[in-house]
Amino acid sequence: MKVRIVNWLSLFLVLAFFAAPSQALLGGNSKLPDFTELVEKNSPAVVNISTTQKISREHGMPPGFNIPEFPEGSPFGDLFERFFGEQGPGAGPPGEFENQSLGSGFIISADGYIVTNYHVVKDAEEITVRLSDRRELKAEVVGSDKRSDMALLKVEANDLPVVTIGNSKELKVGEWAMAIGSPFGFDHSVSVGVISAINRNLPSENYVPFIQTDVAINPGNSGGPLFNLDGEVVGINSQIFTRSGGFMGLSFAIPIDVAMDVVEQIKTQGRVSRGWLGILIQDVNKELAESFGMKKPMGAVVLRVLPDSPAAEAGFKEGDVVVEFAGKTIHRQSDLPLAVASFPVGEEAKVRIIREGKSRNLTVKIGELPPEEELAAVAPSGPSESDKAAETLGMVLEDLSSEQRKQLEIRDKRGVLVKEVHEGPAAEAEIRQGDVILMINHKNVTSAKQFAKLVADLPRGKLLPMLVQRGKAPLFMTIRLEE
Repeated sequence: MKVRIVNWLSLFLVLAFFAAPSQALLGGNSKLPDFTELVEKNSPAVVNISTTQKISREHGMPPGFNIPEFPEGSPFGDLFERFFGEQGPGAGPPGEFENQSLGSGFIISADGYIVTNYHVVKDAEEITVRLSDRRELKAEVVGSDKRSDMALLKVEANDLPVVTIGNSKELKVGEWAMAIGSPFGFDHSVSVGVISAINRNLPSENYVPFIQTDVAINPGNSGGPLFNLDGEVVGINSQIFTRSGGFMGLSFAIPIDVAMDVVEQIKTQGRVSRGWLGILIQDVNKELAESFGMKKPMGAVVLRVLPDSPAAEAGFKEGDVVVEFAGKTIHRQSDLPLAVASFPVGEEAKVRIIREGKSRNLTVKIGELPPEEELAAVAPSGPSESDKAAETLGMVLEDLSSEQRKQLEIRDKRGVLVKEVHEGPAAEAEIRQGDVILMINHKNVTSAKQFAKLVADLPRGKLLPMLVQRGKAPLFMTIRLEE
């Protein structure tokens, strides 16, 4: 009798579990969030932004080149047809035509200040803002910042609905998020998802720690707000990762803290100021960490110190590994530009580095980040014999001519050119023909002959750092000499 009671009790517990799956699987919360109130409250402060640009058409399609096939509705297909014409190769007379684009934005003040992306209004001849009540207002650009992809607009109106600004620093991975925008021109479309990562760094984006979400974002959503469940704006939808031109589950938003700092600087000083060290850097991988005498890979290794920069004045050297800046640990390369950019210009910062395996402290007075065109301008006797030491590494070297130094923008006296790479340590280190070796094991390389002397004194069987220039870009690599 006792056994039967236990069996019936077990059966009852199993049935209860399947009868209430939401309780068992959703941790006692049987309801998903209801976004209806958030949408009703915040939609009026979200706007559609349309722009008109003039694009020059110099000539039609080259002979034998046809317009590629794009998915239906792709903005690229329309652009190709407008630029080259619909009649095929060579069609379309030279001249200018108007191109229209769509984006989103949101109102941050009742007197008409609107936030959106820089790329939404870039090169716009005319900007039209459409409100939720279908009013259309002309907007002017108060200021913009290409580096953060931010723009501040102004329309002449009063008593406008506004969003509530939140705090993106409090975001946690896994919490709900909601976007309102105009994907493909469909006003006030809502999509929801979760925060899938924070402080995400993207290639060529050094000054924005993006919020990654799986909220559906498509062309036209750019510049629109990302809300949390409290109805606060925590981000500005800016980019998507896609291979098709549409949503694929990876969307990126500018944190609202970063955005509002840019807005405040634009309103108060008309431009955005950022801190600057004046160094080129790369990540430290496992092999580099070993070659630098570090216990684990972390920090940002200095590839180049720009002349007359704050870093040059502070005594930074190529091969230094920055592991701490102004009290903040630098875990990876991308952490350093963000930390420096937000540091006050003109103030001194304490920097901890690893130099030749030893920890050192430097003090640097932070400068102001120059315009991109200035950074691009700053950012080097015939062939000599290849020496035996280089050949033992599996490569043939020659000294650089003055013309080669000019072409490669090598301004100092360093560097030897890799003419050939054969089987050996150089090939294993992925050294390529055309690379210029600038430094090995923290020692500058000035000639093929001098390189031979350096190699003769290098330790065998140990990973050693080597600074090379590939094209015009410096790169740290590691090489291990055979014992």
